[in-house]
Amino acid sequence: MDERSTVDLLHDHTASLRRFALVLTRNRDEAEDLVQETLMRAIAAADGWEPGTDLRAWLFKIMHNLHLSALRKRQVREAARPGLPNAVAEASQALRVEARQALEALETLPEAQRQAILMVAVEDMRYADAARVMGVPLGTFMSRLARGREALRRVMEGARLPRLRLVGGRAP
Repeated sequence: MDERSTVDLLHDHTASLRRFALVLTRNRDEAEDLVQETLMRAIAAADGWEPGTDLRAWLFKIMHNLHLSALRKRQVREAARPGLPNAVAEASQALRVEARQALEALETLPEAQRQAILMVAVEDMRYADAARVMGVPLGTFMSRLARGREALRRVMEGARLPRLRLVGGRAP
């Protein structure tokens, strides 16, 4: 495959990469950096992609791995600098109320469930492709998706989890 056709193919997926990066990072500048790094890695490793396979899934896998690496680096840095306050991301005023509520509801979900929902709902990925991107078996992915959807439904409806009852022991 020549370089020009690779760039053209990558360009076709830039918008979906930006959306996914924004969801992963929750920060526009970090999302743009993540997209740029993903595209640079994809171009550098273009020979590793097999024509006929799903390019978008391959790109999402690269982005997912880069994001996990960045999270690990951030955790190490934060552990090395105790006592410093975290930076506060400025909220965007352009979001509509309903979109903001949905995003806030997504924020309450664990990372794995949020990623599963976004890959299927926003990026319209097949379950098998999304499972491959996340590096988990299909059954695990489907479980995360189902649990995430249920949790999101509860948050959006304003329902709270029922209080658990202690069985066979003393109440606190």
